[in-house]
Amino acid sequence: MSTSDASAAQPVTGKVSAARQQIVDARSIVVKIGSSAVTDMVDGIDYARLDALVDALEARMRAGSDVIVVSSGAVGAGIAPLGLKKRPRDLATKQAAASVGQLRLAHAWGTSFARYDRVVGQVLLTADDVSNRSHHANAQRTLDRLRALHAVAVVNENDTVATNEIRFGDNDRLAALVAHLASADALLLLSDVDGLYNGDPRKPGPDGLPARLIDQVDGPEDLDGVIAGSGGALGTGGMASKLAAARLAADSGVPVLLAAASQAGAALSDASVGTVFQARPSRLSARRFWVRHAAEALGSMTLDDGAVEAVCGRRRSLLPAGVTAVSGDFSAGDVVELLDVGGRIRARGVTSYDAEAVATMIGRSTADLPQDLQRAIVHADDLVPVN
Repeated sequence: MSTSDASAAQPVTGKVSAARQQIVDARSIVVKIGSSAVTDMVDGIDYARLDALVDALEARMRAGSDVIVVSSGAVGAGIAPLGLKKRPRDLATKQAAASVGQLRLAHAWGTSFARYDRVVGQVLLTADDVSNRSHHANAQRTLDRLRALHAVAVVNENDTVATNEIRFGDNDRLAALVAHLASADALLLLSDVDGLYNGDPRKPGPDGLPARLIDQVDGPEDLDGVIAGSGGALGTGGMASKLAAARLAADSGVPVLLAAASQAGAALSDASVGTVFQARPSRLSARRFWVRHAAEALGSMTLDDGAVEAVCGRRRSLLPAGVTAVSGDFSAGDVVELLDVGGRIRARGVTSYDAEAVATMIGRSTADLPQDLQRAIVHADDLVPVN
C-alpha cells in the first residue's frame, strides 16, 4: 500500500478536526520513520530522502516543538554493504546486518541534522528496557536530558542484541511506547503508507470500488471491515503493526497521525494528510501505562464471573475468593494477566503474592486465611482493565 500505488487516495478536506489540531499544537512529538523511507535495496541509505525528512523535522522544531525520532532501517542499511540480496530471515544475519547498518544510519542522521547545527544522540532500546521498571525510568531520564540539552534523540531497537523472544516486534510499537515514555503530546507514524484504508488501495474491493481512505478513527467502530496487511521487503511492520501502535498510543492519551514519509512536510506542519487517531480524553499515568502496555506478564490468574465484574466493572481489588486457577512462575511485584472463564484477558495487574502463595488461596474467603495472606491478591490501584 505505497503512496505511489494508492490511486484511491483522498485528500483531507474541510474543517480541521480537534484531533488534527492537537497534533498541530503539540509541543513535544515523537516521529517514527519507516525503513522504506530512508533505505533501499541497492544503495542502503537513501540520503536524499533522509535529508528531505530532516528538513521537515527541522521546520517543526523551529516552529517550537521538541522532536524525538524513532528510526527504522538499521537492518535495511546493512543489507547492501554486506552484499546481501534481500532482507535476511535468520536472527544471526539480521543482527550482523543491524550492526553494520546501525552505525551507518546513526552517522547519516547526524550528518543531515548537522546542516542545521543540530547534535544527534542515539538511543538504542530493547523490549526489556521498557518492560523493566528501573530500565524504563533510566530510558525516560536519558530522553528528557537529551531534550533539555537541545539534542535530537534518534531511537531504534537494539537489533544487535535483541532476540526473537524479547523484541518489540516492530518500531511502530516502540514509537508508541516512547511517546508515552517521553510524555509526548503527539505521535506521527511516517512510512510508505499514506493513511489507513478499508482495504488494499492497489486493488478493487469485492464491490468493485476502490479502497477508501479513512480520515479519522475515533473508536473501534471506525475500524469495522478494515483489513490490515504485513510488512514489505525492507521492514517488519506493515499496516497491522501501525494500526496496533496507533491504537496503543491513542488509548494511552496520545493522538496519532499515520501518513506517508513523502508527505512529511504537510504532516509536520498542518497535519492535513493521512489518518488521525483520536486520543482518549484522559492520559494513563506512567505506572498504569506500564502495567497495561509495557510490562511483560509473567503469569496469569483465571477469575470467576463475579470477580471479573468486580475488577473490570466496579474497579475493585482482586480477592482470593474470585480466583479459580493460577498459571506461571511469578513473584510478588510482577505483572500478571487476569483472565475470564473463557480465557480472554480482561485486565492486567501487579500481584501482591508469588504464584505458590496464590495457589494456596484460590477460592478462599479472606477471613479464613492467615493474617499475612489477608491483603488483596491485586490491589485496585495496581489493576488496569484491558477490554
